[in-house]
Amino acid sequence: MGSFDVPLDDERTQLDAFVEEYRGALEAALTGLSEEQARRRLVPSATTLLGLVKHVTWMQRVWFEECVGGTSRRELGLVSSPDESFRLTDADTVASVTAAHRDACATARAAVADLPLDAVLTGHRSGPRTLRWVYLQVLRELAHHCGHADILREQVLAG
Repeated sequence: MGSFDVPLDDERTQLDAFVEEYRGALEAALTGLSEEQARRRLVPSATTLLGLVKHVTWMQRVWFEECVGGTSRRELGLVSSPDESFRLTDADTVASVTAAHRDACATARAAVADLPLDAVLTGHRSGPRTLRWVYLQVLRELAHHCGHADILREQVLAG
């Protein structure tokens, strides 16, 4: 069932469907790749396919665990900046990064399950946000990085 099959009058269902679609697309970008291919740097920045999934995991934890949940990045054990969140360690593998992403998604779903879109969240360091705003920000980030992943995967498979 694609996101366009959801009733258009149910905003929350539609937002959830779009977020899930992009989460799945980012994970799918790693499907069938070797560890080397997933880590291959094809641009001057630290952006790699594996790094993209690691970054969106961090990003979702920031918005759903820090902003929604009220737990600081430090308490969550998260790096402090987006740039740092792309960096891979020797311990990062396709399996470990994918598992961390799935865990973050499950935690995110649980964090928002009982909240209305108009709920005001005060956990983000830049100030209060509504849950609707958080959804739109996460959706924007996921869509942006899906585009990066599509291009990188195409380059990796062509090389």
